[in-house]
Amino acid sequence: MSESSQELQKKEAETPAGVERTRSEKVYIPAVDIIEKKDEMVVIADMAGCDENTVDITLEKNLLTIYGKVVPDKGDDLQPALFEYGTGDYQRSFTISEEIDRERINAKVKNGVLTIILPKAAAAKSRKIAVVSE
Repeated sequence: MSESSQELQKKEAETPAGVERTRSEKVYIPAVDIIEKKDEMVVIADMAGCDENTVDITLEKNLLTIYGKVVPDKGDDLQPALFEYGTGDYQRSFTISEEIDRERINAKVKNGVLTIILPKAAAAKSRKIAVVSE
């Protein structure tokens, strides 16, 4: 397998010390893009197989955690010959700063892509300072 194709493989999430999983399914770390705009931060996560009913986002203190439960679609009369795409849940956590307005965070999911909007607090927004001559 070439180096570039290995980078595209899903990475399995490690279980934190002192935590036990209650399901036997694998848990993967979703690939994300984080984009900083003038008034907000945008987190885009690839969570194939998830929709608005299976994604859970929590914010506790400064820890933003996304979790997506994947229910594999298995037909009753299908006999699989090969599975190359591993199915499992998704989980990833981010530490967010005080610059984020926690009350205005929102999220949407479409076609397995989760988008989280993290608006910047008024104090964190940059502003232009006028310079005048004397």
